[in-house]
Amino acid sequence: MHEIQSSQITEAVAELCQRVNFELPEEVQAALRRTRKTATTDVARMILDQLRDNARLAREERIPYCQDTGLVVVFVELGQEVHLVGDDIHTAIDAGVRQGYQDGYLRPSVVSNPLDRATNTGDNTPAIVHLRMVAGDGLTLHLAAKGGGSENMSALWMLTPAAGRQGIIEAIVERIREAGGKPCPPLILGVGIGGDLEKAALLAKEALFRPLGQPSDDPELAELEQEILAAVNATGVGPMGLGGADTALAVHLLSYPCHIASLPVALNVQCHAARHGSVTF
Repeated sequence: MHEIQSSQITEAVAELCQRVNFELPEEVQAALRRTRKTATTDVARMILDQLRDNARLAREERIPYCQDTGLVVVFVELGQEVHLVGDDIHTAIDAGVRQGYQDGYLRPSVVSNPLDRATNTGDNTPAIVHLRMVAGDGLTLHLAAKGGGSENMSALWMLTPAAGRQGIIEAIVERIREAGGKPCPPLILGVGIGGDLEKAALLAKEALFRPLGQPSDDPELAELEQEILAAVNATGVGPMGLGGADTALAVHLLSYPCHIASLPVALNVQCHAARHGSVTF
């Protein structure tokens, strides 16, 4: 039995909230550098240079990479042999979010009443927490600070099985074309296929935690990722919606078995500010 104090979780979440807002992951910065080399317009190159400078300044000055410091989403992998001591895990995570956002002077962006914009909670709580029990005595937290602009461009379709592979590609491409510059491209696209309505959406969000550009372990899904990426970049939306062949940096896809009569497909749109981090106890 592995005992973990709730205070350890709170401290780790507080640190992660600040780190992901101040430090753009290296694999994202590397993707921006690669994209800069192949950019097809002067405007795209200028934008990509500015994004890289912004990442450097955020890291050096310990200031947010983006003014929208996100809604905190945490995927928890809790070992069945772990004993949590103190507060429950949801309380511990929210305490960490509260501490991290207040100490880091990060913008609180959560309203307690979705229909009343005047009900800001003031500390960016509560977080969205997805809890999964796993074997062993470990605890891993995967945390994202998800901005509203990209999340607003996400979508879910309950396609018919006849739509097939091409129907999935067409739905995603049309959504990205409609979104234009609103989600702040270049983008990272999480796609969930299968399950049911809520499972597909969860898969799409979870897919974004895979290291940028790492292909699916399933060869068929890896091939589909590349097909979707090519089709999205052929839209010409480009960085910040100002044109070019660099609309997306990567597509990450997860799938799950589904009902014979259904083909659920979810798209979770992530802007270039892919603010993700993990910690394991």
